[in-house]
Amino acid sequence: MRVNIKVHARSKRESVTALPDGSLKVEVKAPPVEGAANEAICELLAKHFNVHKRDVRVVLGSTNNKKVVEIGQ
Repeated sequence: MRVNIKVHARSKRESVTALPDGSLKVEVKAPPVEGAANEAICELLAKHFNVHKRDVRVVLGSTNNKKVVEIGQ
């Protein structure tokens, strides 16, 4: 399954929120440096969807705040 997400890095809290357009807003504490935020996104989404971290990967937008993430089972 592919999910569109909007990322807010260096946030005060970590959360996943559904947006009205069907995408998700993901807030992570990690800075957007050397893939740290992408790693935190994968970890948080894995917990949210109750899958292994290895089953979540960023498909598009690795250096953008709008991303497409693939979540496998």
